[in-house]
Amino acid sequence: MQVMATQITTKQRLERLMTAKKDLEAQISRNGEILAANDNVGMNGPLIDSEGYPRNDIDVYQVRQARQTIICLQNDHKELMNQIQDQLNKYHAEIATTDPELVNRASALELNEDNERGTGGAVLSSVDSRVLVIVNLVSPNSPAEAAGLHVGDRILRFGSINGNNFKDNLAQIGEVVRNMQNQNVQLKIKREEQILDLVLVPKTWTGRGLLGCNIVLPPEQMEH
Repeated sequence: MQVMATQITTKQRLERLMTAKKDLEAQISRNGEILAANDNVGMNGPLIDSEGYPRNDIDVYQVRQARQTIICLQNDHKELMNQIQDQLNKYHAEIATTDPELVNRASALELNEDNERGTGGAVLSSVDSRVLVIVNLVSPNSPAEAAGLHVGDRILRFGSINGNNFKDNLAQIGEVVRNMQNQNVQLKIKREEQILDLVLVPKTWTGRGLLGCNIVLPPEQMEH
């Protein structure tokens, strides 16, 4: 009876963490919309004009608040992913075969007992060890900039695309972008020695495309 009580507790904790993850992502998206509404200023766009005065075409205070909130929420999101990983490992150990529905839901996050810790504090799964594409351009005030992407970032996961199902075809990523317009796309990236989780929202903006960034295949994949 004691084992069953522990199973229920772990399952309920996982359910709450997954709900909290969804809520966090919705909050990040809402704050991203605030930045988009302020001339698509993004996370790094200038808040002062050419003469050094606060811009009068945006709500500078609102932008600063939204940026700070996004930074805090992204940190919370990474910590939450770590908690989900810990609880999922515990749940697998307790009832690996008796509740496949919840295990499958969590596995959609590619969080399983084979995961490893990345040096940046995020979770790195075995299917996320392969570099899919490399970012070589991020346009100012773009959705990519708002998501926190930097030039040189190596993308390990792009939404539903990971190292197991990527076919070394950029059109595959383009399809995800089109299908996920105005929706959260979970990214896992490697930046130098850090592994980071980001949330990208493909959408129309003042520039071309839905992302505002350029990606290329890694050199080793382009050779094939």
